[in-house]
Amino acid sequence: MKVSSKGEYALRALLVLGQHHGNVLSIQEISDKTLVTVHYLEQILLQLKKLGYVSSKRGVKGGYFLEKATDEVNIGEVIRDLEGPLSPMACASITKYEPCPLEEGCQLKPLWSLVRDTIAFVLERTTLEDLLENRLPFIKGDELDVIKRSY
Repeated sequence: MKVSSKGEYALRALLVLGQHHGNVLSIQEISDKTLVTVHYLEQILLQLKKLGYVSSKRGVKGGYFLEKATDEVNIGEVIRDLEGPLSPMACASITKYEPCPLEEGCQLKPLWSLVRDTIAFVLERTTLEDLLENRLPFIKGDELDVIKRSY
């Protein structure tokens, strides 16, 4: 799995909108806070709107706002919606599986499956609210704990 600039910028935009939840922000305000060009941000916000994460308001005081509560925005879902499967290899993907001629007896597939499961485990347990509150999951032994980090 590789998160493209589109995925990174979408998360940045969601964080800015989450910080101002309940308010409408102009695309220029979002651009200024995310350092993403207005042109590229328009494309990303349109996609986020189609996916139901944000809505827009027209007019002089128009712009974008978060459609869902911050605790309802699951980071794993956002990444999957924008980037596709979380698996690093198609042969280990659950949602976009592609067979490999070397798959039978492959000693790498269990590794790729573990990487996929670990990424999914963390992202699926992280919400926009968690990011806004600096509560990040981490793996402790065989368990996933959540801590508040200070930077």
